Amino acid sequence: MTRLLKTSGFLGLATMMGVGLYQNFLIMQGGPANVPPWMVGGHAHLGVLSILAIVMGFAVPALGVTGRLRSAVSGLFVVGQWALPLTVWTASGLEIGPLHATAFLWGACLLVSMLLMAYVAATSEKSSGGGRTAAAPADD
Repeated sequence: MTRLLKTSGFLGLATMMGVGLYQNFLIMQGGPANVPPWMVGGHAHLGVLSILAIVMGFAVPALGVTGRLRSAVSGLFVVGQWALPLTVWTASGLEIGPLHATAFLWGACLLVSMLLMAYVAATSEKSSGGGRTAAAPADD
């Protein structure tokens, strides 16, 4: 699952950069006012969440998260990483107002993923900094 987090993070950054290039094209065509605010918001969300996905891809094995907890942390994060900015883009860009409410669901996925990692960090021997840790297991 950490491979999923890292891949999703880098793919998200590439997508975000493509959107940024498109925003630059729109600015060249008509100035900053030519870029819709919803496009900027989704771009920023995807960028930050993609960086966090890469960090999570290294933090999960470093803290020794395994099994169902590992799957939950990774899966919830990737769903939130993509669904939140896509909701901003589709709900605002296509003017589907009721879709905005789903942002709470995607935000909750991210929140639960972070809370699970906070729990592991607080209770794991690996996060205490004491002693040497073994090498991370092979990526899954």
